[in-house]
Parts: sequence; structure tokens; C-alpha cells
Amino acid sequence: MLNQTNIVSGSNNSTLIYNFPSSVDLTGCEIAISNLTMFYSWDNINATTLNNNVFTYQWDEGGVLTTYTVTIPNGLYEIADINAYLQFTFIANGHYLVNSTGDNVYFAEMTVNPTAYAIQVNTFNVPIALPAGFTNPAGLVFPLVTFNPNLVFPANFNAIIGFAVNFSTGLNTGVGTDLSFLSTVAPQVQPNASLLIALSGIDNKYANPSSIIYSVAPNVALGELIVEKPPEFNFNRLLSGQYNQLRLQLLGANFAPIVIRDPNMTIILVIKDQDDLYSDGGAGNGSSTQQSQIRSGAKLSGQGISGVGRRF
Repeated sequence: MLNQTNIVSGSNNSTLIYNFPSSVDLTGCEIAISNLTMFYSWDNINATTLNNNVFTYQWDEGGVLTTYTVTIPNGLYEIADINAYLQFTFIANGHYLVNSTGDNVYFAEMTVNPTAYAIQVNTFNVPIALPAGFTNPAGLVFPLVTFNPNLVFPANFNAIIGFAVNFSTGLNTGVGTDLSFLSTVAPQVQPNASLLIALSGIDNKYANPSSIIYSVAPNVALGELIVEKPPEFNFNRLLSGQYNQLRLQLLGANFAPIVIRDPNMTIILVIKDQDDLYSDGGAGNGSSTQQSQIRSGAKLSGQGISGVGRRF
């Protein structure tokens, strides 16, 4: 069993080491994930590991066009959260008005369009003077000609909302209409939609990298508990030799360790010794000679024994 006490310091909770009480010989043994519980707490926006936390918008202030950068703090975000941070940036930059009912009025938004399986970006016409009934608490400088904020989505952030690299919504200068855009590819709101579990000492000639033994896809909301119990053990052969420890890593889609915010996790591994393959043969499965033949992988004709010669 591995839990947060096995986490390697400075590994962002993504590397765990299990030290055996004494050196063990794992020649001929196989290993599998038996149970995993952890919280869905890895970032989908991160300046370092994902480089996807920035986009920009252009704004006209009295005829002067200025580009503003929206820098999203590292964390776990739904589209509604990204939109809320865009609104927060509008407030910080004074790019909003307040309507007659006291609600803030913003001139761009991002929303989920579930019918189209897309993200919808809407930009709204900025007036040249204060509309009737509105107030201007932030001292917004009105443009000389109407325009729409021009949102630009650079590489990596663009994949979050499903638009092409450097897609821009356009200024729509002097037209006086609102604009709406649907993402053109499936949004990858979580770039690491599943975690890959890598384990030291694995001998899997069919996998690249050979250390991958399992994957975990969260089927819960952000921050909720993931409970993974494989319906069948997926055993992987261990390299022959003596072991003092096993090193387990939680990797992202690019096979790099990721940032796990919540270290509260439990991962149970099961090791199958060579003798375990035959320990449940039962009294009615043939003579000791037949059992010896099964151990050696010999083919028995007409014995009615299933799994003969099978590689476990």
C-alpha cells in the first residue's frame, strides 16, 4: 500500500516510493493495481507544466487601441471559472459598466454550448457614450467609434476552448453588432484527461514507455474523490532480480510527472508470485504429474484443462 507518506519530497505529489522491509527476489513475479483512491486535483491550467494560462484582448480607449493580457493563476478550472476570471480582469482594467438594475455589464464572455459540444465566445458592441440608465463607476473611457473587444487565443490556451492557434474575434469597428463564435474542434478543458501510472522494474515489451501499467480517468467533478477498482487484475511482469523499493509515478499525456494538488491518496498493488499461478488448481484438476506439466507449460491433449500453456 502506498499513500501520502510514500510521496517523494519536491515531486508535486506525483512520485511515490515503497521501500520493502528487506530486499526481496521478484524473479518470475507480476504486479497489478488492485485499488486506487485519490482526489481529482491536478491542474488543467498551469504556467509551467502546461504553458496554457494566458490569452489577450484588445480594447479601444478614446481611439487608442491597447492590448491587455489575461493571466490565469494555476489551478483547476471549468469554462465558467475561466469566464469569471475574464470578468475579474475587465473589472481590474475598468472595462465594464453597470446597468439600471445594478448588474455589471461585460462586453465579452465564454460559455459552454452543450448542444454543439463546443465553447461559445460572444463579444458585444461597446458604445461611444453612456447608455440611458447605466452608470460608469470605473471611469470607462468610451471609444470614438463603436467596437467589440478582440479576444486572441494563443497556443496551448486555444486547445482549452477548442479554437485555432491565435484565433481572434475581431474588433468589428464601426459596425455596431454583437459577434458570436463556436469552437471548431472539441475543447480539451483538461489536457490530462487521464493519469498514466508508471512503475519501476516493469518488463513490458509491448508498451512504450515500458513502465506504464495502468491509466485512471476521473469520472467525478473537480475536487471529488476518484475510486478506481479494476474488475480484473492487469498483471505486468517484473524484471528478474532483487528489489529494495518500487517507484510509482503519476504521469500526464506527455509522459511527464504532473502537479497533484491533494496528496491524500491510497494506491494498493498486488504482487503475484510464480507459485501463485497454480495454488488454486483444486483436487479435481489432475494428478501431481499433470500439475507439474502445467507448471512447465506442457500441452495436454484431451485433459479438458483450460489455460494450458497460457502466459499469465
